[in-house]
Amino acid sequence: MVERASRRTHWTRAMARRLYELPFADLMFEAQTVHRRHFDPNRVQMSRLLSIKTGGCPEDCGYCSQSARTPGEKLKASKLMEVERVIEEARKAKEGGATRYCMGAAWRSPKDRDMDMVVAMVEGVKGLGMETCMTLGMLSPEQALRLKDAGLDYYNHNLDTSERYYSEIITTRTFADRLETLDNVRSAGMKVCAGGILGMGETADDRVDMLVTLANLDEAPESVPINMLIPIPGTQLENAEPIDPLDFVRVIALARIMMPESHVRLSAGRTEMSDELQAMCFLAGANSIFVGETLLTADNPGEDHDGALFRRLGIEPEPRDGA
Repeated sequence: MVERASRRTHWTRAMARRLYELPFADLMFEAQTVHRRHFDPNRVQMSRLLSIKTGGCPEDCGYCSQSARTPGEKLKASKLMEVERVIEEARKAKEGGATRYCMGAAWRSPKDRDMDMVVAMVEGVKGLGMETCMTLGMLSPEQALRLKDAGLDYYNHNLDTSERYYSEIITTRTFADRLETLDNVRSAGMKVCAGGILGMGETADDRVDMLVTLANLDEAPESVPINMLIPIPGTQLENAEPIDPLDFVRVIALARIMMPESHVRLSAGRTEMSDELQAMCFLAGANSIFVGETLLTADNPGEDHDGALFRRLGIEPEPRDGA
Protein backbone atom coordinates (compact mmCIF):
# COMPACT_ATOMS: atom_id res chain seq x y z
CA MET A 1 0.00 0.00 0.00
CA VAL A 2 1.46 3.35 -1.05
CA GLU A 3 1.74 5.93 1.73
CA ARG A 4 -0.73 8.75 1.19
CA ALA A 5 1.12 12.07 1.33
CA SER A 6 -0.04 15.17 3.11
CA ARG A 7 1.85 18.36 3.83
CA ARG A 8 2.50 17.12 7.37
CA THR A 9 3.74 13.66 6.44
CA HIS A 10 7.04 12.88 8.13
CA TRP A 11 9.02 11.03 5.51
CA THR A 12 11.68 8.44 6.15
CA ARG A 13 14.13 7.15 3.57
CA ALA A 14 12.45 3.74 3.76
CA MET A 15 9.03 5.21 2.95
CA ALA A 16 10.38 7.28 0.06
CA ARG A 17 12.54 4.47 -1.29
CA ARG A 18 9.55 2.12 -1.41
CA LEU A 19 7.79 4.61 -3.64
CA TYR A 20 10.88 5.20 -5.78
CA GLU A 21 11.20 1.46 -6.43
CA LEU A 22 7.57 0.86 -7.41
CA PRO A 23 6.97 -0.60 -10.86
CA PHE A 24 7.21 2.39 -13.18
CA ALA A 25 3.54 2.34 -14.21
CA ASP A 26 2.42 2.24 -10.56
CA LEU A 27 4.72 5.14 -9.61
CA MET A 28 3.44 7.24 -12.50
CA PHE A 29 -0.17 6.44 -11.64
CA GLU A 30 0.34 7.45 -8.01
CA ALA A 31 2.13 10.68 -9.00
CA GLN A 32 -0.54 11.62 -11.52
CA THR A 33 -3.28 10.90 -8.99
CA VAL A 34 -1.62 13.19 -6.42
CA HIS A 35 -0.99 15.82 -9.08
CA ARG A 36 -4.63 15.92 -10.19
CA ARG A 37 -5.73 16.19 -6.58
CA HIS A 38 -3.90 19.52 -6.21
CA PHE A 39 -3.34 20.99 -9.69
CA ASP A 40 -4.80 21.25 -13.16
CA PRO A 41 -2.74 18.61 -15.03
CA ASN A 42 -2.83 20.66 -18.23
CA ARG A 43 -1.39 23.88 -16.80
CA VAL A 44 2.30 24.66 -16.37
CA GLN A 45 3.68 27.69 -14.54
CA MET A 46 6.18 29.69 -16.60
CA SER A 47 9.13 31.55 -15.06
CA ARG A 48 11.94 33.57 -16.61
CA LEU A 49 15.47 33.65 -15.20
CA LEU A 50 17.98 36.48 -15.61
CA SER A 51 21.59 36.58 -14.46
CA ILE A 52 21.94 40.01 -12.87
CA LYS A 53 25.59 39.41 -11.95
CA THR A 54 27.64 36.73 -13.72
CA GLY A 55 30.97 35.05 -12.88
CA GLY A 56 33.59 35.53 -10.19
CA CYS A 57 31.81 33.52 -7.50
CA PRO A 58 34.20 32.44 -4.69
CA GLU A 59 32.38 29.13 -4.13
CA ASP A 60 33.75 25.89 -5.60
CA CYS A 61 30.51 24.21 -6.74
CA GLY A 62 31.71 21.43 -9.03
CA TYR A 63 28.93 21.91 -11.59
CA CYS A 64 29.23 25.67 -12.07
CA SER A 65 31.17 27.63 -14.68
CA GLN A 66 30.68 30.83 -12.67
CA SER A 67 33.04 29.69 -9.92
CA ALA A 68 36.33 31.59 -9.72
CA ARG A 69 37.83 28.28 -8.56
CA THR A 70 36.84 26.23 -11.61
CA PRO A 71 39.91 24.47 -13.03
CA GLY A 72 39.02 25.36 -16.63
CA GLU A 73 38.46 28.62 -18.46
CA LYS A 74 36.58 31.01 -16.21
CA LEU A 75 33.69 33.27 -17.07
CA LYS A 76 34.64 36.92 -16.86
CA ALA A 77 33.05 38.48 -13.79
CA SER A 78 30.48 41.13 -14.59
CA LYS A 79 29.19 44.02 -12.53
CA LEU A 80 25.71 44.02 -11.07
CA MET A 81 23.25 44.84 -13.83
CA GLU A 82 21.57 48.25 -13.87
CA VAL A 83 18.11 48.32 -12.30
CA GLU A 84 16.43 49.83 -15.36
CA ARG A 85 17.73 47.07 -17.61
CA VAL A 86 16.48 44.35 -15.26
CA ILE A 87 13.01 45.88 -15.22
CA GLU A 88 12.96 46.18 -19.01
CA GLU A 89 13.93 42.50 -19.36
CA ALA A 90 11.18 41.59 -16.91
CA ARG A 91 8.68 43.54 -18.96
CA LYS A 92 9.64 41.53 -22.06
CA ALA A 93 9.31 38.30 -20.07
CA LYS A 94 5.81 39.23 -18.96
CA GLU A 95 4.84 39.98 -22.55
CA GLY A 96 6.11 36.50 -23.43
CA GLY A 97 3.79 34.84 -20.90
CA ALA A 98 6.04 34.49 -17.82
CA THR A 99 4.27 35.09 -14.52
CA ARG A 100 7.35 34.83 -12.28
CA TYR A 101 10.66 36.62 -12.76
CA CYS A 102 13.74 35.13 -11.18
CA MET A 103 16.99 37.05 -10.74
CA GLY A 104 20.29 35.35 -9.95
CA ALA A 105 23.67 36.72 -8.88
CA ALA A 106 26.94 34.77 -8.68
CA TRP A 107 27.70 35.61 -5.05
CA ARG A 108 28.53 33.65 -1.94
CA SER A 109 26.17 36.12 -0.28
CA PRO A 110 25.11 39.67 -1.13
CA LYS A 111 27.15 42.54 0.28
CA ASP A 112 25.34 45.32 2.08
CA ARG A 113 26.49 47.83 -0.56
CA ASP A 114 24.55 45.87 -3.21
CA MET A 115 21.29 45.59 -1.32
CA ASP A 116 19.86 48.97 -2.39
CA MET A 117 20.04 47.99 -6.06
CA VAL A 118 18.72 44.50 -5.38
CA VAL A 119 15.77 45.95 -3.47
CA ALA A 120 15.06 48.38 -6.33
CA MET A 121 14.99 45.45 -8.77
CA VAL A 122 12.46 43.60 -6.64
CA GLU A 123 10.27 46.66 -6.32
CA GLY A 124 10.45 47.40 -10.05
CA VAL A 125 9.57 43.87 -11.15
CA LYS A 126 6.84 43.66 -8.53
CA GLY A 127 5.43 46.88 -9.95
CA LEU A 128 4.90 45.11 -13.28
CA GLY A 129 2.50 42.70 -11.59
CA MET A 130 4.85 39.70 -11.68
CA GLU A 131 5.87 37.32 -8.93
CA THR A 132 9.47 37.92 -7.92
CA CYS A 133 12.21 35.43 -7.09
CA MET A 134 15.91 35.86 -6.35
CA THR A 135 18.92 33.63 -5.80
CA LEU A 136 21.85 35.51 -4.32
CA GLY A 137 23.62 32.88 -2.23
CA MET A 138 23.47 32.74 1.54
CA LEU A 139 21.29 35.28 3.36
CA SER A 140 21.49 36.67 6.86
CA PRO A 141 18.22 37.13 8.78
CA GLU A 142 18.50 40.90 8.26
CA GLN A 143 18.96 40.57 4.50
CA ALA A 144 16.04 38.17 4.27
CA LEU A 145 13.79 40.62 6.10
CA ARG A 146 14.86 43.47 3.85
CA LEU A 147 14.03 41.46 0.73
CA LYS A 148 10.68 40.49 2.20
CA ASP A 149 9.90 44.13 2.96
CA ALA A 150 10.75 45.00 -0.67
CA GLY A 151 8.11 42.53 -1.84
CA LEU A 152 10.19 39.50 -2.79
CA ASP A 153 7.87 36.51 -3.11
CA TYR A 154 10.31 33.59 -3.49
CA TYR A 155 13.93 32.95 -2.62
CA ASN A 156 15.78 30.14 -4.38
CA HIS A 157 18.50 28.25 -2.54
CA ASN A 158 18.96 24.68 -3.72
CA LEU A 159 20.25 21.85 -1.54
CA ASP A 160 21.84 20.44 -4.73
CA THR A 161 22.14 16.88 -3.37
CA SER A 162 22.00 14.80 -0.20
CA GLU A 163 23.85 15.71 2.98
CA ARG A 164 26.02 12.60 2.54
CA TYR A 165 27.16 13.48 -0.96
CA TYR A 166 27.26 17.25 -0.57
CA SER A 167 30.97 17.59 0.29
CA GLU A 168 31.87 15.71 -2.91
CA ILE A 169 30.45 18.62 -4.92
CA ILE A 170 31.00 21.70 -2.73
CA THR A 171 33.52 22.38 0.04
CA THR A 172 33.28 26.16 0.52
CA ARG A 173 29.96 26.00 2.34
CA THR A 174 28.22 23.25 4.24
CA PHE A 175 24.88 21.51 3.91
CA ALA A 176 23.96 23.10 7.24
CA ASP A 177 24.70 26.53 5.74
CA ARG A 178 22.14 25.78 3.04
CA LEU A 179 19.51 24.84 5.61
CA GLU A 180 20.25 27.95 7.66
CA THR A 181 19.55 30.21 4.69
CA LEU A 182 16.30 28.37 3.98
CA ASP A 183 15.32 28.91 7.62
CA ASN A 184 16.16 32.63 7.40
CA VAL A 185 14.04 32.93 4.26
CA ARG A 186 11.07 31.14 5.82
CA SER A 187 11.36 33.08 9.08
CA ALA A 188 11.23 36.34 7.12
CA GLY A 189 7.91 35.26 5.63
CA MET A 190 9.01 34.53 2.06
CA LYS A 191 8.21 31.47 0.01
CA VAL A 192 10.96 28.92 -0.51
CA CYS A 193 12.26 27.59 -3.82
CA ALA A 194 14.66 24.68 -3.21
CA GLY A 195 15.56 21.56 -5.14
CA GLY A 196 18.62 19.87 -6.54
CA ILE A 197 20.68 18.59 -9.44
CA LEU A 198 20.66 15.04 -10.74
CA GLY A 199 23.48 13.35 -12.62
CA MET A 200 26.44 14.49 -10.51
CA GLY A 201 27.53 10.95 -9.61
CA GLU A 202 25.13 10.61 -6.71
CA THR A 203 23.32 7.36 -5.87
CA ALA A 204 19.60 6.72 -5.90
CA ASP A 205 19.66 6.95 -2.09
CA ASP A 206 21.21 10.43 -2.37
CA ARG A 207 18.38 11.55 -4.63
CA VAL A 208 15.80 10.13 -2.26
CA ASP A 209 17.52 11.64 0.79
CA MET A 210 17.54 15.09 -0.79
CA LEU A 211 13.78 14.93 -1.30
CA VAL A 212 13.26 13.60 2.23
CA THR A 213 15.14 16.61 3.62
CA LEU A 214 13.05 19.04 1.57
CA ALA A 215 9.72 17.37 2.33
CA ASN A 216 10.51 17.26 6.07
CA LEU A 217 11.21 20.98 6.43
CA ASP A 218 8.73 22.71 8.75
CA GLU A 219 6.98 23.75 5.55
CA ALA A 220 7.79 22.08 2.24
CA PRO A 221 9.16 24.44 -0.42
CA GLU A 222 6.46 26.01 -2.54
CA SER A 223 8.69 25.49 -5.56
CA VAL A 224 10.98 22.48 -6.13
CA PRO A 225 13.31 22.77 -9.15
CA ILE A 226 14.72 19.46 -10.35
CA ASN A 227 17.75 20.03 -12.59
CA MET A 228 19.50 17.61 -14.91
CA LEU A 229 23.23 18.31 -14.80
CA ILE A 230 24.58 20.19 -17.79
CA PRO A 231 28.22 19.00 -17.84
CA ILE A 232 30.05 22.24 -18.64
CA PRO A 233 33.59 21.91 -20.05
CA GLY A 234 36.23 22.99 -17.57
CA THR A 235 34.18 22.20 -14.47
CA GLN A 236 34.80 19.37 -12.03
CA LEU A 237 31.80 17.47 -13.41
CA GLU A 238 32.44 17.91 -17.12
CA ASN A 239 32.76 14.13 -17.58
CA ALA A 240 29.95 13.06 -15.26
CA GLU A 241 27.94 10.04 -16.39
CA PRO A 242 24.45 11.16 -17.48
CA ILE A 243 21.52 10.08 -15.35
CA ASP A 244 19.25 7.44 -16.84
CA PRO A 245 16.18 9.28 -18.21
CA LEU A 246 13.71 6.97 -16.47
CA ASP A 247 15.52 7.48 -13.16
CA PHE A 248 15.11 11.22 -13.71
CA VAL A 249 11.37 10.76 -14.24
CA ARG A 250 11.20 8.68 -11.05
CA VAL A 251 12.63 11.59 -9.05
CA ILE A 252 10.08 13.99 -10.57
CA ALA A 253 7.29 11.59 -9.63
CA LEU A 254 8.64 11.10 -6.12
CA ALA A 255 8.91 14.86 -5.58
CA ARG A 256 5.30 15.24 -6.67
CA ILE A 257 4.06 12.57 -4.26
CA MET A 258 6.15 13.77 -1.31
CA MET A 259 5.39 17.48 -1.81
CA PRO A 260 1.87 17.39 -3.25
CA GLU A 261 1.13 21.11 -3.00
CA SER A 262 4.46 22.33 -4.39
CA HIS A 263 5.22 23.36 -7.93
CA VAL A 264 7.78 20.87 -9.22
CA ARG A 265 9.92 22.62 -11.81
CA LEU A 266 11.48 20.82 -14.74
CA SER A 267 14.53 23.06 -14.72
CA ALA A 268 18.05 22.97 -16.19
CA GLY A 269 18.93 20.30 -18.74
CA ARG A 270 15.83 20.50 -20.92
CA THR A 271 17.97 21.15 -24.00
CA GLU A 272 19.23 17.56 -23.63
CA MET A 273 15.76 16.09 -23.16
CA SER A 274 13.59 14.78 -25.96
CA ASP A 275 10.05 16.04 -26.24
CA GLU A 276 8.93 12.58 -25.16
CA LEU A 277 11.02 12.72 -21.97
CA GLN A 278 9.67 16.16 -21.11
CA ALA A 279 6.13 14.93 -21.72
CA MET A 280 6.75 12.03 -19.34
CA CYS A 281 8.03 14.48 -16.70
CA PHE A 282 4.84 16.53 -17.01
CA LEU A 283 2.84 13.32 -16.66
CA ALA A 284 4.88 12.53 -13.52
CA GLY A 285 3.83 15.83 -11.95
CA ALA A 286 6.23 18.53 -13.16
CA ASN A 287 4.20 21.71 -13.57
CA SER A 288 6.70 24.55 -13.86
CA ILE A 289 9.45 25.43 -16.33
CA PHE A 290 11.84 28.24 -17.16
CA VAL A 291 11.19 29.87 -20.52
CA GLY A 292 13.72 31.74 -22.64
CA GLU A 293 16.91 30.73 -24.38
CA THR A 294 19.29 30.86 -21.39
CA LEU A 295 19.36 29.84 -17.72
CA LEU A 296 22.00 32.06 -16.12
CA THR A 297 24.86 30.82 -18.35
CA ALA A 298 23.41 27.57 -19.76
CA ASP A 299 21.25 27.01 -22.83
CA ASN A 300 17.49 26.50 -22.55
CA PRO A 301 14.91 25.56 -25.20
CA GLY A 302 13.58 28.64 -26.97
CA GLU A 303 10.04 29.87 -26.54
CA ASP A 304 9.05 28.68 -30.03
CA HIS A 305 10.03 25.12 -29.17
CA ASP A 306 8.24 25.23 -25.82
CA GLY A 307 5.13 26.68 -27.44
CA ALA A 308 5.08 23.94 -30.05
CA LEU A 309 5.52 21.24 -27.40
CA PHE A 310 2.75 22.71 -25.25
CA ARG A 311 0.39 22.74 -28.23
CA ARG A 312 1.15 19.08 -28.98
CA LEU A 313 0.47 18.14 -25.37
CA GLY A 314 -2.57 20.37 -24.87
CA ILE A 315 -0.79 22.29 -22.09
CA GLU A 316 -1.53 25.95 -21.34
CA PRO A 317 0.46 28.44 -19.23
CA GLU A 318 -0.75 28.70 -15.67
CA PRO A 319 -2.03 32.20 -14.86
CA ARG A 320 -0.69 34.04 -11.86
CA ASP A 321 -2.69 33.53 -8.66
CA GLY A 322 -5.62 35.90 -8.67
CA ALA A 323 -5.25 36.68 -12.38
